[in-house]
Amino acid sequence: METVQKRSHCIRCGECCLESSPTLQKEEVLVVKDVFIRKREIYTIRVGEPVRDNIENKLIITDTELIKVRGKGNGGVCIYYHDASKACTIYDNRPAQCAAFACWDNTEFMEVFKRPKACRLDIVHEEVLSALMQEHGTRCSYSRLDGFVRMIEKKGEEAVERILDLLRFDRHVRIFTREKLGMDSREMDFYFGRPLTETITMFGLQVIREPDGTFFLTVLDKTGA
Repeated sequence: METVQKRSHCIRCGECCLESSPTLQKEEVLVVKDVFIRKREIYTIRVGEPVRDNIENKLIITDTELIKVRGKGNGGVCIYYHDASKACTIYDNRPAQCAAFACWDNTEFMEVFKRPKACRLDIVHEEVLSALMQEHGTRCSYSRLDGFVRMIEKKGEEAVERILDLLRFDRHVRIFTREKLGMDSREMDFYFGRPLTETITMFGLQVIREPDGTFFLTVLDKTGA
């Protein structure tokens, strides 16, 4: 029988970068502030959202705000991974979780993972932006959305209209911030988290967009038809 040797060093197979992107730790906030990692390349997972727990390999509802590096397209491949060279394009300034990760020994990674995670207010100190984020967080919280979804059975259209109000405000604040403050639209997922029109699927609902820009809610089609 062939003996399989335990790996003790990185062979640059790229598997760690292909499976998922890292979450930023509080200790590396300056990496974002110094633009080694740009805000358009990260997004926020807000409290109440489902997130993949790579340690337990399952989906959990997070009770802590997280800032994650984007993946390529709709996949999990880290945006900083260069396929041809199988290398990280920001290697010298890569996130702490990446620097600590070793697929043959997770000891160092777990030490880093246990430390405090970065949040938006560690990075954003502009008064107007902070106020917009706070207002959005209050009006569009996942606990509030969950409450309205639970009301549908008893309240029907009234509950649906309240959900649509949340979705409209979520959309409006992104447009306002982008246009009035002259900001990159790709940064909105960092400042306000992923759009509710996308994450509403976690509640078994989906948004159907009309040609005129309006939208309505319907039950999520799980058949893919």
